[in-house]
Amino acid sequence: MQIIPAIDIIDGKCVRLTQGDYAQKTIYNENPLEVAKEFEGAGLKRLHLVDLDGAKEGAVKNWAVLQQIAANTSLSIDFGGGIKQDKDLKIVFESGAAYATIGSLAVKQSEIFQGWLNDYGADKFLLGADVKSEKIAVAGWLETTDIDIYDFLTDYVAKGIQQVFCTDVSKDGKLEGPSIDLYQKIIQKFPSLWFIASGGVSSMEDLYALKDIGCSGAIVGKAIYEGRIQLSELKDLL
Repeated sequence: MQIIPAIDIIDGKCVRLTQGDYAQKTIYNENPLEVAKEFEGAGLKRLHLVDLDGAKEGAVKNWAVLQQIAANTSLSIDFGGGIKQDKDLKIVFESGAAYATIGSLAVKQSEIFQGWLNDYGADKFLLGADVKSEKIAVAGWLETTDIDIYDFLTDYVAKGIQQVFCTDVSKDGKLEGPSIDLYQKIIQKFPSLWFIASGGVSSMEDLYALKDIGCSGAIVGKAIYEGRIQLSELKDLL
């Protein structure tokens, strides 16, 4: 199982939100490159980089942070937040992202996403599925749709999507443990999917539990920043 550390960016700084609430913001480091280099130094290979300003504005804002990390580390970066138009996607790939992370757009403007899948190839995208009670949530989790997570994934797997990360919005940033039951169900229904767990990871025990159910990857953010998981401990999972 691949450990994928998360860096969330506001105003060029490394932050974390609780349950997507911009009012519940903690700044962990003024220099995201410093943080990324620590991850690289610990043997991690990948990075989940989220442009929270971009997500709020609906256009990529912190591409310079992506460019800096891509140019100065060997991390394979997936970048999300504000990718709504062709020009945003172009900036993301030109700035060094290995994958573009697409969430709400895949739900609300699926025809645009379909065009990108055709133009760039499905292997260049990481599909993000935010879930509340097994239904897809969008718009920074403010809106729960009536779209079933399993129907949503069936549709996109048929379109060639290979990598998906799923966040249970009731868990994210709360350090209460991941949604093991939900993830287990998804993995059983889609055994060929490269499935990444996201949200709620609070300890090494959580990571071992995710590995045991067959997750291909796990995104870890707050637990590292709050010192609940030490980077040195992750060596056993690398």
